[in-house]
Amino acid sequence: MKHRIVVLGAGYAGAYVAGNLARRLSPADTEITVVNAAPDFVQRQRLNQLAAGREVPAPPLTEVFAGTQIQLRLARVTAVDPERRVVAVADADGGGEVGYDTLVYALGSHVAGHIVPGVAEHAFDVAGRPSALRLREHLDGLDARGDGGTVLVVGDGLTGIETATEIAEARPGLSVSLLARGELAARLSDGARDHLRRACDRLGITVLEHTGVEAVEATRVRCADGTVLASDATVWTAGFAVSPIAAASGLEVTENGQIVVDRTMRSVSHPDVYAVGDSVHIIGENGRQLPMNCGSAGFTGRQAIEAIVGRLTGREIANVKLVYWYNAISLGRRDGILQLIDGAAQARPTFVRGRKAVRIKAGIQWGALQGTKHPAAFGRPRRRRRLATVSDDARTTVR
Repeated sequence: MKHRIVVLGAGYAGAYVAGNLARRLSPADTEITVVNAAPDFVQRQRLNQLAAGREVPAPPLTEVFAGTQIQLRLARVTAVDPERRVVAVADADGGGEVGYDTLVYALGSHVAGHIVPGVAEHAFDVAGRPSALRLREHLDGLDARGDGGTVLVVGDGLTGIETATEIAEARPGLSVSLLARGELAARLSDGARDHLRRACDRLGITVLEHTGVEAVEATRVRCADGTVLASDATVWTAGFAVSPIAAASGLEVTENGQIVVDRTMRSVSHPDVYAVGDSVHIIGENGRQLPMNCGSAGFTGRQAIEAIVGRLTGREIANVKLVYWYNAISLGRRDGILQLIDGAAQARPTFVRGRKAVRIKAGIQWGALQGTKHPAAFGRPRRRRRLATVSDDARTTVR
């Protein structure tokens, strides 16, 4: 019987792990299944561009996994039972269960807006392709009105900054405001922050600092200081949360629901389970938790690949450096910031700006897509290994 590897989620982390495992493990010994609710690969870091009006490709997962012998199960994950080693799924046929020997949990994150009244009912987001397309359609309607509708982007993290600048540049007829709970982009260096402010001025973005949101309504936002702001479209980017599935399964998780793992991305409570991407709580080389972003998806994914291949084939497990080097921020199509980060996760004084930063960010986005479609691009293709481990700890098939 083949060793069953099941990957939950086909975002940057899940698709990358699945593709690499398929290229490094012999199909004579392993069977890899990816469970994902949507049939396409979503370039999540470009969804702000999609919402603003750009065309952003979403290649079918069948194309992404072509030639890998990966089995694709289009279904929504509803529960994980690590004691029985099964995953419950729901699909058009009613769903069922998917059994595994090794599980890779890569369900990612979603917008964390449930704690603020009205966000779920009235706000838009760019955390998923359907929601980005809903925002795009709504913005098209505002443009068609021709009366200068108002857009409020709540949250001045990377997603909020990129969303506000992209919309302001692509839709100059709309009035765009960016709401920051504290000082705008306080985690950037002084020079990068000054460049960002100049970009907002150039694009006509109104920046409202030290502005907390108390509630979101259909046509306005109520702020914590009592101020009421009119809004034809409120875009919520103030933080992300993970799925509650891991916590409900009995896996050891942090307070916010991320899976607690060892240095190899293996669950500390259930050794058959690995976690990658936004779903995992892991401390980087600087002693701080890796942030939720595409870069972390790559590093945690690579480490999980090395661990799974090593344990199943009886080879030494390589340690992948878990680092946080930079923030790459798009400010529309023709401007950007690449902020370098030091070992203490603080912004370095040096940063890259303008078109050079745009080219770097575009290269990162291209590499993320190509590396997912062709994981071997991140290193020389490796010979597919036969399973050689016989330990119960790894639950492998004896060969």
